[in-house]
Amino acid sequence: MRHYRKTAASVLAGFLIFVTNGTGQAESLAGSKGDMRFSPVLGSGVKDPCSKAYKAYVAASGHSAYATTGFVRVRDGYILCGANYNAPSQKAAEDLAMKSCQSARSHYKVAAGGQCQIAASK
Repeated sequence: MRHYRKTAASVLAGFLIFVTNGTGQAESLAGSKGDMRFSPVLGSGVKDPCSKAYKAYVAASGHSAYATTGFVRVRDGYILCGANYNAPSQKAAEDLAMKSCQSARSHYKVAAGGQCQIAASK
């Protein structure tokens, strides 16, 4: 059985923030997977909150991050996630995504799901 936590950050996915470079042109990160540290395990259902959060991460146009617990090869392993979209910097997005994932771990009080890790950031 898997448990997921939908974060308030996923609601903010619709807001767009554009990053400008020195020439004044807007550079969108939308559609980019960014720096992939590992491929996250995603549910196959369209209503799966972690799949939705990851898709929103890829679609986000600003600095964003996706954190998840690693896949555990046990029968009742949990996969939890957290994300942050369109933060002022990549580091800020990573910090907030980690906090979101850790909040889900403490909310569900699970130990079998592993520690939260940044899977991807941009």
